[in-house]
Amino acid sequence: MTNQPRADYPRPQFVRDSWVSLNGEWEFEFDDDRAGSKEKWHLGNKAFSTTIQVPFAFQSKLSGIGSNEFHDVVWYRKQLVIPDSFANKRVLLHFGAVDYDASVWVNGNLVVTHEGGHTPFHADITDALQDGTNTLVVKAVDYSRDVTLPRGKQYWLSDSASIFYTRTTGIWQTVWMEAVSADGYLEKVKMTPDIDEKQVEFQFFIEAAKAQVNQQVKVEIFFKGELVSEDTYSLKDSSGTRKVRLNDFNDHGLGGWWSPEHPNLYDVTFTLLIDEQVVDVVTSYFGMRKVSIEDGKLCLNNRPYFLKMVLDQGYFPDGNLTPPSDEAIKQDVELTKAMGFNGARKHQKLEDPRYLYWCDQLGLVVWSEAANAYEYSEKYVERFTKEWQSSVERDYNHPAIIAWVPLNESWGVPNIQIDKRQQQHALTMYHLTKSLDPMRPVISNDGWELVKTDLFAIHDYEWREEVLTERYSSKEKAVHAMPANRRLFVEGFPYENQPILVTEFGGIAYKKSDWEGWGYSGADNDEDYEQKLRAVIRPLLNSGVVQGYCYTQLTDVEQEINGLLTYDRKPKIPVERIKAINERK
Repeated sequence: MTNQPRADYPRPQFVRDSWVSLNGEWEFEFDDDRAGSKEKWHLGNKAFSTTIQVPFAFQSKLSGIGSNEFHDVVWYRKQLVIPDSFANKRVLLHFGAVDYDASVWVNGNLVVTHEGGHTPFHADITDALQDGTNTLVVKAVDYSRDVTLPRGKQYWLSDSASIFYTRTTGIWQTVWMEAVSADGYLEKVKMTPDIDEKQVEFQFFIEAAKAQVNQQVKVEIFFKGELVSEDTYSLKDSSGTRKVRLNDFNDHGLGGWWSPEHPNLYDVTFTLLIDEQVVDVVTSYFGMRKVSIEDGKLCLNNRPYFLKMVLDQGYFPDGNLTPPSDEAIKQDVELTKAMGFNGARKHQKLEDPRYLYWCDQLGLVVWSEAANAYEYSEKYVERFTKEWQSSVERDYNHPAIIAWVPLNESWGVPNIQIDKRQQQHALTMYHLTKSLDPMRPVISNDGWELVKTDLFAIHDYEWREEVLTERYSSKEKAVHAMPANRRLFVEGFPYENQPILVTEFGGIAYKKSDWEGWGYSGADNDEDYEQKLRAVIRPLLNSGVVQGYCYTQLTDVEQEINGLLTYDRKPKIPVERIKAINERK
């Protein structure tokens, strides 16, 4: 763990050189009486009583506060000095995530508001800036006890219990600034690979100061340092699409294709020219890979691919939802791979983009899952739909993500089996996701009570090997089982030969640290633990029906001690032994 401010580049798939991290010490105040707005704390005249280390929520130790009390309105303040290198440019202020509602002022001017605790937002603050020191103020409003709020694993009671953990309020991902040209800049670029056509599609979105200017985008693509494509495209409008053919790889799944075994990536530089002058340069990368379902088989790059995933909740002992460092993020990916897993299901959390970067770079597939609410309401639908769209938009370009999971275990839709509105909501989330991204599978309700879905995902914490062997000996037995005493599909949405995966199982509790807790079954010593791991994994590997699994879970988390690693990331048995189990050895 580290107490140094997080200073790693926060948006690693869209990089500019001119940027400044605002992580570190901020002034901070609780506002339990909700007096701040009335007293105009945003003007910067209020003396705040303490400080906090951003981007750590006040509930975490690394914030410097470490309080688990309920404080649903909090205020932050920081003095800014704009770097000389930002002179004569537009200044963009970015927030990785603020839970839940955020209002942001610069020098008393409201520059942006945002709703949604897990998604990024930004503001152009140029016109609010003044010479010398500037005052940045943030008000965050949480709804800790609202069970219709998209919240993930954050508990609405005071102390963590069961499967719920410490809450997160306020800023919990990086805050940063970047400078862009006053004439215009690239707002974003969507990148869609097509290995069948050996091409990649770029969709450019440009923010320009003037309409109908002479705009060009130069695209340079590199593979392992060698230039493989270079061209310049003229764009008449604020957006445009171009397809680039790549002829430098073969069709044997190696070459330039991306996979966990061969995480090949193309580096790309985008240069925006306006009236033949360079105004913006952004570096990025993409992976050429394809996810598909062919004849009931889940395929990666046109070949059946057996998923060996681990459930990863993304919690840390001192940072809670916020990783303490980039090294800690990378270590989680490395440990996952060292244990023989080729993927991770990020559970009830939109993960830090740095995590997805390391999955792209090191080779680990990801199922991206929303942070769900617990109960259904119309307000929940409004909030959740908006946040999920923003999540898909943020992470569309990451090759590591191979599936979207908007709902899990009927969270937010607890009566989906009988409630037509909740069924329609799950269907809506499925079709909405497909409309935003037609190239990845979507799971409508991971675990059970599935409606329309691309993958048939089952949660099963049975620990007896003989029961699992029998249950997954045929598709018929698998899809009609009720391992959690829940029907696996909603009436009217029968099984349609989708690939079957067991996406939560295991959960074997084994105490190897000072943490006390529980699991779905238990082990007494190293030998017993290894035998019980084999007993739940072996039937799925040998099934012939199951096309992948997701073991619960990567680490112990607070009161749960069912991780393969302790909460501080120490393997409970040597990683080589776990890898051997995953490899049938």
